Amino acid sequence: MGNDIFCLKSIKESLRDPYNYLQSWNFNNKMKALFVSLMGLNVGTLMRTEANFLVIQNCTSLTGLDFSINTLSGTIPENTATLLPFVTSLDQSSNKFSGAIPMSLANCTDLNALKLDQNRLSYHFPQQLGLLQRPRTFTVSNNSLTGPVPNFTNGHVVVNYSNNEGLCGPSLRPCPNNSSTGH
Repeated sequence: MGNDIFCLKSIKESLRDPYNYLQSWNFNNKMKALFVSLMGLNVGTLMRTEANFLVIQNCTSLTGLDFSINTLSGTIPENTATLLPFVTSLDQSSNKFSGAIPMSLANCTDLNALKLDQNRLSYHFPQQLGLLQRPRTFTVSNNSLTGPVPNFTNGHVVVNYSNNEGLCGPSLRPCPNNSSTGH
């Protein structure tokens, strides 16, 4: 539990909390009930103060991370799968993340839900994400993504690609020159 406490302290210290949402995080209370949130972390309206996610490097116990509806910016770290090896739900929607969707997210083998909508993500869509075996929800609407969408091998995925004018593939416009295979 020591690393879990350190994880929460690191997150709290690295984010500006203009509305004092994290005020209730009392680390003097050693009761396990306080740390139930480690199964899934949902923080309120916060602003990122660091350029990367180094603050979650000791949070390997987290299975859910919800940083949605904030003003977080920068890129999504390429090593997210290493930082959060057991993550099942990752919600970074409604922020200001930019750059590419990391290909390494395909290494999050337990991932059930990935929500990246309403950011500033761009570049081609990593085809490797289609190999995830457990996804149920996959949303990337309202970004600037381009190229073919992944072909999910798990047929029970709810996807939302809307408002990404550059995407093509099944249920979207056809990809030019047979590039829908991702090669």
